[in-house]
Amino acid sequence: MKARVHVMLKNGVLDPQGEAVRHALGSLGFDGVEGVRQGKVIELDLAETDEAKARKTVTDMCEKLLANTVIESYSVELA
Repeated sequence: MKARVHVMLKNGVLDPQGEAVRHALGSLGFDGVEGVRQGKVIELDLAETDEAKARKTVTDMCEKLLANTVIESYSVELA
């Protein structure tokens, strides 16, 4: 089973990388970009075939390592 985890900074947390990208886009002539939030995507290949067990395992991974839950939120997709 494959899992995809999307990790983003929570609303209200400053995103200096996103701001740098927004500024660079403006410098390249892409006007009208008012905000950029940068995150990460983590893809996992899992041996687990039970969807409920896989979701629980990936959620545990996020809570313990993949996301800093103090400042980041995450979502999990299974396929």
